[in-house]
Amino acid sequence: MEESIDLYDTILNEFEIKKQSINTYSPLTLAYIGDGIYETVIRSLVVGHGNGQVNKLHKKSSSLVKAETQSKIIKLLLDELTQEELQIFKRGRNAHSFTSAKNASAADYHMATGFEAVMGYLYMEGRIQRIFELVKHGLEKIEVVW
Repeated sequence: MEESIDLYDTILNEFEIKKQSINTYSPLTLAYIGDGIYETVIRSLVVGHGNGQVNKLHKKSSSLVKAETQSKIIKLLLDELTQEELQIFKRGRNAHSFTSAKNASAADYHMATGFEAVMGYLYMEGRIQRIFELVKHGLEKIEVVW
């Protein structure tokens, strides 16, 4: 059995950074890190399905990380979120950002921000398995074809 590694804590420890309370982070900060984590999971899945031309890998990954797709996924997962996750989602969705997504409606952008906030929250809490569970269920629900 392989050892489980809390990547966030490991990074902070390696670079001698004191961990802050998760409650001190804004929902947009959680969404910022969550965006990167979700994209890393998706890229790993795409590459895991086989070697390919980088532009095709990018096209597949991009289709799954765009705001419209994230919005679809979170709408289908709302009933599966814990109360805590739902609260984080709502804070992210309702946060006032000074930027907006290219090629996405404002509604999709806000829903995607809420989804990313949940991903960031779970990552910073070391709950990687829960991230995998939600992503897996979300991709199944939108019927992703590899």
